[in-house]
Amino acid sequence: MITLKENSQTQNSNKLPIQATEPKWLQTMRAIVQPIENLDRHQNKYGDIFISRFAGLPTQVIISNPQGIQELFTADSKLLESGSGSNIVQPLLGANSLILLDGDRHLQQRKLLMPSFHGERMKAYGKLICEVAEQVTSQWTIGQPFVARPSMQDISLKVILRTVFGLEEGERYQKIQQVLTEMLDTFNSPLSAVFLFFKSLQRDLGAWSPWGKFVRRRQQFDDLIYQEIRERRNQPESQGEDILSLLLSARDENGQTMSDVELRDELMTMLFAGHETTAIALAWALYWVHYVPEVREKLLQELNSIDIANADPTTITQLPYLNAVCSETLRIYPVVFFSLPRILQAPMQLMGYDLPTGMTISVCTYLTHQRPDIYPEPKRFRPERFLERQFSPYEFLPFGGGNRRCLGMAFALFEMKLVLATIMSHYSLELLEKAPVKPVRRGIVFAPAGGVHLMVKEKL
Repeated sequence: MITLKENSQTQNSNKLPIQATEPKWLQTMRAIVQPIENLDRHQNKYGDIFISRFAGLPTQVIISNPQGIQELFTADSKLLESGSGSNIVQPLLGANSLILLDGDRHLQQRKLLMPSFHGERMKAYGKLICEVAEQVTSQWTIGQPFVARPSMQDISLKVILRTVFGLEEGERYQKIQQVLTEMLDTFNSPLSAVFLFFKSLQRDLGAWSPWGKFVRRRQQFDDLIYQEIRERRNQPESQGEDILSLLLSARDENGQTMSDVELRDELMTMLFAGHETTAIALAWALYWVHYVPEVREKLLQELNSIDIANADPTTITQLPYLNAVCSETLRIYPVVFFSLPRILQAPMQLMGYDLPTGMTISVCTYLTHQRPDIYPEPKRFRPERFLERQFSPYEFLPFGGGNRRCLGMAFALFEMKLVLATIMSHYSLELLEKAPVKPVRRGIVFAPAGGVHLMVKEKL
């Protein structure tokens, strides 16, 4: 059981939070290889605010106290810089990614991208999501085992390629799908993820070296993306309802369009953030629903209460127990363990501690979601907790928070609910995992170890 240490405002004044005592190299290796055990150990020992030191990364204040998180997320955005604290993702996403921007430029890009993920435009994607889920799962065979994560990745990538790029099945579609999957698989284990954390290892030593392989795959991917952007610019009549069409026609307050490089980086951000993460969340949802039989029964009961095949997608996504199952999935093992780091641009008092300019503050989503004072029996998968009470955005934050909250949050939840409902109403599945499944590092995200092994018992 995690015990939480109290933080007294008066006692803390003019002091820094307690610092983890292990050597920097040991904290770094544990954070990469044993993230859960490392975080649980630190919270148990130091409480809900402490300092960690990592090789290759700045010293960080790790926080999982909802009052402290609220102070941070509601602070003046000019006081906090986030982009430069997220440089770890630059090799993947590019320097113009929304995640890496700050100040006016961040606000400007956010404003341009916002309409893509809301309102009528998103509703129009509902039927497409259900169709893609049915198409991919129709390849499952009764009595045959399959691994959930790659299957869910296939669904989420097809959804992204259709909604973001407007691409139908075809040669470029297949090529982008193949290259992006290979690119993300470069960092699919804790050992290979080390290359993202240490700049000194990011050296191209030829096509067979780990970084060299990644650089070549990235170049292949860029060639395909730029080719698509050029063709679409030259054929305005081919623009449709997809997000690339929207971005190509978007203008900032000076009437300027986005450059090819800006478009590439934002598209890459959406492909990475909106595909890998949703696929992992869906794999976890399938695991938990079949790991806890009463959850499966309750979910099926709710899904059977409406005609899923003919229901409006929005009606499906408003089902309360389906929503609770998805929320509890994102709570117990969030796909991303930390929200985007904030770097102080001026001194700040946080939870009674005086933090200096330049200090990096990281909100730990995983530890916040594991607090027994907010979530009794935090290690237990119990969707009912989301029906019994409402959690504040400082207690439940799988998509980060403040002005850096994930732009695709509504879209991700929409897709997650529709895919899960489609699968559960079409197939009876059996979980083949004998031991409890734990998260393992996959690049900068956390996925179920082994990908979740299931078998199709029957088609409904």
